[in-house]
Order: sequence, then C-alpha cells, then structure tokens
Amino acid sequence: MRSMEVEVISNEIIKPSSPTPQNLRRYGLSFLDQISPKAYSPFLYYYGLNAHNGDPSYIAEISDKLKKSLSQALTLYYPLAGRFLDDHFLDCNDDGVPFFVARVTTKLSDVLENPIPSELNKLLAFELDEIAELPFGVQLNVFQCGGIAIGLCFSHRLEDALSCLVFVRSWMAIARGENDVVARPEFISRDLFPPRDMGGFDPSLVITKNIFITTITKRFVFNAREIEDLRAKYEESYKSEAGTNNHIVRKRRISRVAAVSAFLWSRFMAATNSVQSEAGKNFVILHTVNIRPSCDPPLEEHYFGNYYTSSATIGSITSSCTGEEYCHNLARKIGEEIRRIDKNFLAVNIQAKGDEMLENFKKGAQRLAKGEAVGLVITSLCRFPLYEADFGLGKPAWVSSAARGFSNVIGLMENKTGDGIEAYICLKPDDMAKLEADKEFMAFVSPNIAALDEITNVPVVNGA
Repeated sequence: MRSMEVEVISNEIIKPSSPTPQNLRRYGLSFLDQISPKAYSPFLYYYGLNAHNGDPSYIAEISDKLKKSLSQALTLYYPLAGRFLDDHFLDCNDDGVPFFVARVTTKLSDVLENPIPSELNKLLAFELDEIAELPFGVQLNVFQCGGIAIGLCFSHRLEDALSCLVFVRSWMAIARGENDVVARPEFISRDLFPPRDMGGFDPSLVITKNIFITTITKRFVFNAREIEDLRAKYEESYKSEAGTNNHIVRKRRISRVAAVSAFLWSRFMAATNSVQSEAGKNFVILHTVNIRPSCDPPLEEHYFGNYYTSSATIGSITSSCTGEEYCHNLARKIGEEIRRIDKNFLAVNIQAKGDEMLENFKKGAQRLAKGEAVGLVITSLCRFPLYEADFGLGKPAWVSSAARGFSNVIGLMENKTGDGIEAYICLKPDDMAKLEADKEFMAFVSPNIAALDEITNVPVVNGA
C-alpha cells in the first residue's frame, strides 16, 4: 500500500434533529468512565461502490443520507453531540458532531490489499491520543474508484466499544429507514457506578502511554486453522467429582481469545528476551471484559456508557514462560480470571469497594510505569456486532482499527467471516522487529494479510 494523501474538502457540524431537553443537559460521568483512557476509539468501515465510479452526485447523496440520519440518531444519543466540561461532567448542549468529507488519492483495493494501520489513521477525524472536549467525530472518505470509508472516533471517556458499535448499528438502521428496530439507549451508568475522587490519577498510565516513547502498530491475522491448532495445543483435561468416589474426566476447550492471548504473551516474552532481562519480575495481562451480562439484573447491550472492567492474570516471569505447558496453564488461567468477573465481583470490588479498587489500580499503574512489572493490555471485540453497519448498500467489505500511541497494547477483532481474528499489536519498534523475527510467532500468523483475501462477495469492481 503506497502512502495515501487525504484532502478534506468539506467540514460540517451535525446537530441533533430535536433539541435535548434542559433536564438532560448535565451528563455525569461514572466511575468506570473516570478510569477509562482519555483517548479516542477508532472504527473504520469500508464499502465498495465502484459501479458509480466516484460519481460526485452519488457521493453527495450518500453524504447527505449519512448526515440526516446521524442528526436523527443524535437525538437518541444526545451525549455524543455535547462537550466535556471536566473529568466529571459533559454538557449535552447540542453543539454537534464534526462531519468531514475527504478525497483520497488512491483506490479502495490498494487499502484492502495491504492495510497499514498508520496509514489508516489518515481516514479518521481526530488524532487518537489527543485529549479533546469532543466526544465523537466522523470522516467520510471517498476513494478514486468511488469506494468509501467511514472513519469514526469515539471518546473512550464516554463509552466502551460495545456502546460505539450499538450506536453505529442504530445510526445505520435509521439511514435505512428502519427506525422501528432501534432500541432507545439507557443512560444509568452513573447510578450503578457513582464517581470517585480520582486524586489527579491519569488512567492512561495503565496502558503505559509515554510521549517520549515511539510505538508502531502492525496487523497480524490468525486464520481459523491456526486458531484451532493453538486451542488443540492448549486443550486441558480436568477431573470433576461426581458423587462420592466417582471421578469423570471431561474435556474443556479454552476460548479462542484465551488461546491467542497466551500465545501472543509467550512469543512476546521469547522474542524480546524478557525471560532473561525481566526474570523475577511480575507480569500482568489485562483483558477488557463486558460486564453488562454480569450486572444484577443483567443489562442489554443498548445500555450506553463504559460497562467494562479488566480481568488481571498475574504471575512471575520465569524461564518456562515460553513452554507449551506454561501456555496451557496461562490460557486456562486467563479464562478463569475472565469468568471471575460476575455479579458478586462487581458488587464487592467495584460498587462496594470502589475506592479500594482505585487505589490498587493506581499502584499497579505506577509499578508498570516504573518498569517494576511487565504488562500487556488485550482488548477483544470478538463476538461484537462489527459488521452490522449497513446504511442501505449492504454490510461493509471490511471493518478495521488503526494505529495507537500506546505500548504493549493488542486489539483483537474478528474478520468478516467470523472464524479468524485480526490482531492489532502496538509495541516499541525494537520489540516489534524482534517479534516479527520470531519464527514460531510467524508460523501461526499471516502478517498483514490482504483484507480482500479474508472476505467474500466484496463489491469491489471496475478496476478498483
């Protein structure tokens, strides 16, 4: 993929189609909002529209359709059209959402054939790691061939990935004229998880953001066969008591995410020689966990806000960190820690003992920042509604993330067919080079495989 030039040709502010009532103007952030990174979450949706070959009138029609439906969607999701006042409140003042239209000097197929995360950032409305008062921004990108990419930036201070995706699904349903299928969002996160005194704590420390550290993001793809091979390697047997003296042996398969996570950690340890250089230190692998199903009572996916916490898999770095048995045990432990996030965990550790949780959070972040522990943050969007963004011309050909400015962070996303996993890995350049030189790692992944190879029936035609 050659370097793209992206030129913004128009900029408009989209406001809610109906004014937000005065009693809803002051939107309070929850504790889980407070401890979320002050950064934007990126989502890019790609559509092949080559039959129209970039016809300006047709692109204008699409742009107008997206803007009008966005305006209607913002009436329901009014916080997205507001402005952050501080770390506690957002003013739902209907100031609106920036909507950029940009022209791209390449073809959509050039992007799909060789996606480079850092180039994809050019298709987004904002810099991802800038701290801004804007909760949301949109950029409609038009390629030479007529294909388009819709780049979305959501402030993580306001909502988690599932809330972002449910909003997009609702927006696109409105664009199709199917308003009746749109569930009205619920805004009660502050009631469930009241805010705390943060004492000046910056949650971005947890994912080791440092303006003096250069990072690089690369995309690697695990196809279905490689994932199943990993699961088979790490498959566990365990005994379960049945009755008094009876013991039965049952097979328990670890999840795809646990298997891929254990593999990525072990190869990261091996490739960067951390087994020797960091021996004796603790490590922590953080997995983001959607807590809506674990709330009491369980919450539906249209409950808007940050409804996630992190499971922590903790251990010591030893010489066995790269072994198969170690990975088997690590994958099992990852699954156990994720399953531990239940209604009792939420009631005790977040709702009743939130201040204690915050203090532990701070201590852990400080240890990571000082290099006293080695951390890896893994976010998984697997089984989330990534490909339900149909605004009337079918589902997207591809959905992607972009490059991030954090080190030791991995984002996992399912491919379009749902059987493969795309890993966006963000590391320091030296660590990335070592990881790419690791033969065992490269044997299980396809480095930056073409998005076109992962999807079927993509409407990319006419020389696009």
